[in-house]
This record gives sequence, structure tokens and C-alpha cells, in this order.
Amino acid sequence: MTRKIIHCDCDCFFAAIEIRDDPSLRGLPVAVGGDPGKRGVIATCNYEARKYGVHSAMASATARRQCPDLIIIPPSKDKYREASKQMHAIFRDYTSLIEPLSLDEAFLDVSHSESCQGSATLIAREIRQRVRNEMQITLSAGIAPNKFLAKIASDWNKPDGQHVVTPDLVDEFIAGLPVRKIYGVGKVTAEKMQRLGIERCADLQALSKSELVQDFGSFGERLYQLCRGIDERPVVSSHPRKSVSVEQTYEKDLPSVEHCLAELPVLCEKLQERINRVSEEISIAKLFVKLKFNDFIATTVEQTAQEMDMYLLQQLCETGFRRGNKPVRLLGIGIRVREALDFYQLSLEFDEQSETSLGMSRA
Repeated sequence: MTRKIIHCDCDCFFAAIEIRDDPSLRGLPVAVGGDPGKRGVIATCNYEARKYGVHSAMASATARRQCPDLIIIPPSKDKYREASKQMHAIFRDYTSLIEPLSLDEAFLDVSHSESCQGSATLIAREIRQRVRNEMQITLSAGIAPNKFLAKIASDWNKPDGQHVVTPDLVDEFIAGLPVRKIYGVGKVTAEKMQRLGIERCADLQALSKSELVQDFGSFGERLYQLCRGIDERPVVSSHPRKSVSVEQTYEKDLPSVEHCLAELPVLCEKLQERINRVSEEISIAKLFVKLKFNDFIATTVEQTAQEMDMYLLQQLCETGFRRGNKPVRLLGIGIRVREALDFYQLSLEFDEQSETSLGMSRA
């Protein structure tokens, strides 16, 4: 049986809630985020602000420079939670199979829903209409036979739109899809693909599974499936994870920062494998590196990021090593998952003067 999956994603959720509650903000560049004077970052912004190049995870001070008239509003946790509950109550009128990705984003499996004559397209349209009427915000939706395609489709007609990929259109849709749209293809992987002449999924389809594994490691097997629009993962009702990490305790201590840096590629591959097993829709908020020195003192260094970035991990590792400047017995790396309530807490800079941010502890 062909599945019917809907990916629902609110448009500029935090900003939309603030504008809803203060109509005088309508039409003005608005962002939700931290104080520009305290190294705050932007959680989200409306489309008026995006015209100036403002985006999530940007330093608030940078956003203000790019858009001098930008209105930055401090986040209101409780207000966003309440709006999310209201939205999920609407979802539950159509299916119990709901997989939340954050406060404003979720997968719905409506394969067995009897609402709207069982039409996923009509269900998505009705959900969007109800969110607009009952909550006074907008939601975009993607409808497809699986989660991978539905998530991509939800971006197709943003804001306040929907896009349908029917089973008979999957081959056509996926062939022309830029490889950068595939989850897990970050900047580094995209650059490697470009060097290999791979720009669209059709280019990936021309390669065998063994060739993809040879070029991209274990991720090559997943690429072989995704570039053909194949994704068998079920919609699973669960709470979003807060982090995913891997670590290694070494039989012999790593004596220098150079030895630590040499271990990062192996840890990166293991981390990517673990992320793929957990969920391909994990949205990265931060990268972090953990070091435990030979005196059992541990430190964790983290920084805002939107994707896996080897150069940033190297910087974090170097910063962490300088804190102890001793042989390392354990090295770990990981990601903090971008849950909606965590956006505004992110910092774009290290604060090496703060004991809390140093993350020093005795294990």
C-alpha cells in the first residue's frame, strides 16, 4: 500500500506568533532572538527581514547592521508552547500518527485517515485553513509517499502553500532535485559532489552503490536510496532528541592536539551514521567537542552551527585542548538538536571567561 505522508511546517513560527499578538508589527522586519549587545542570535525572522539577508542563527548584532530597522523581540517560551499544543490538537483530528520534529514542525501519516475522503491533499489543505483561521498564522505542507519527499515538498511553495508529489511523479521530481536538498549533504559534501560533476539526483543515479560508498563512505548507501526517492522510515510518535554524540576512550592517551585532530574524521563518520539511524530530519543547532584529560578533568566546547563542519570541529578541539593542555584519554563530538525553544539561547562566540561555558567538570 502506498503511504500518504504530510510534512507540516509553520512559516516563521516565533515571529508569526509575535506579529499575530501585535498587529502593529505587520509589514515590518521582525525577528525573535537575543539581545544584540549580549551576543544574542536570531531564532527566526519574517520574510520582510529576510529580504535584508537576515536568517536564523545569525548574530543579532550582524542582523541589526544588515537591517537597521529590524525589530528584535525576546522569545516567549510559554506562548510558543501553547501555540504548538493548539496546532497539534488540530493534527490529532486527522491522525494519531504524528512525529514532532520541533514545536512548529511534524510529520503526519494519514494513510488510513477517513477525513476528506482519505485525500492527503485535501487533509493538508484543511489543516492549513484551520491553522490560519483558528491560530491566525500560516503553515506550509508537503504531501508525498514518504518522509524524505514530503519534507522537501513542504519547502516548495512557502510561505502558506503546499506541494504534492504523487507516486507517479516521484521519478520526475527526484531526478531534477539539487543534491544539496538531500539531508546529510552539507557544505563539504556538496563541494565534493560538485568536483565530481554531481549537481542533481539524476547525476547520483548514474553511479552504482559501490561507487557511492567508495566516494562517500557509509553515507553512500543512504544516498543510493534517497536519490531514487526511496525512504521506508515510518512516522513514529516521539519527542525530539536534544543531542546526538559519539566518543572514544583510547588505550593510549592522545599526547597532543595534532593527535586529537587526526581522530576527528573517524569520529565524524561515526556521528553521521548515528544521526542517520536516529532521524534524517534532525536540525543541527550546535556542534560540540568533549575532551577528557589524563587527570580525568573533562571539558566541552560548543558553538552554533547549522550543519556538520569539520573546520569548526577542529577549532573546537583546539580550544578544548588549550584548556587542559594535557594528554587526552577520551575524545567525543556531537550535535545539539535544534529544538524550537533552544534557538534563542545559542551563542555565536566562545566565552572562555565563564566557568559555565568552559564546561569544566571532574568526571
